[in-house]
Amino acid sequence: MSWVANVMVSVHPDDRPNVAALSEWLRTEAPLRGDPPRQGCGFLREATGQNTAWGGGKYPECDVWAGALNHADLNAVLDHIAQMPWRCPNALQFFVMDQEDWFFRVWMLRDGELRQYAPVKPDEDDLDFYAN
Repeated sequence: MSWVANVMVSVHPDDRPNVAALSEWLRTEAPLRGDPPRQGCGFLREATGQNTAWGGGKYPECDVWAGALNHADLNAVLDHIAQMPWRCPNALQFFVMDQEDWFFRVWMLRDGELRQYAPVKPDEDDLDFYAN
């Protein structure tokens, strides 16, 4: 059985090497949730390169990387991101939609601290997509 967290990382172009390093850490060293202790939960792939197709007919003017992480210890991932040497920390946005969530949570670095911005605590009971 898998436990998937969909993630996206948006950064300033100067931090592309940091995202590549984060992706490699996720692939080889990131701890997984549960027993027994294992490492490696997936990786990130650039979603905004020249060969990507977004709607609108123009190339995106942002740097976004995305991945589907399996069994990731998300607290460890967030701690690792917070400790990385980002060149433009205020441009970093980390979006996480964990298994069985219907929305992304947004994390940003402010004053040297990784903080969750939106949604902090959504009302899960209001997310009944199958009612109609």
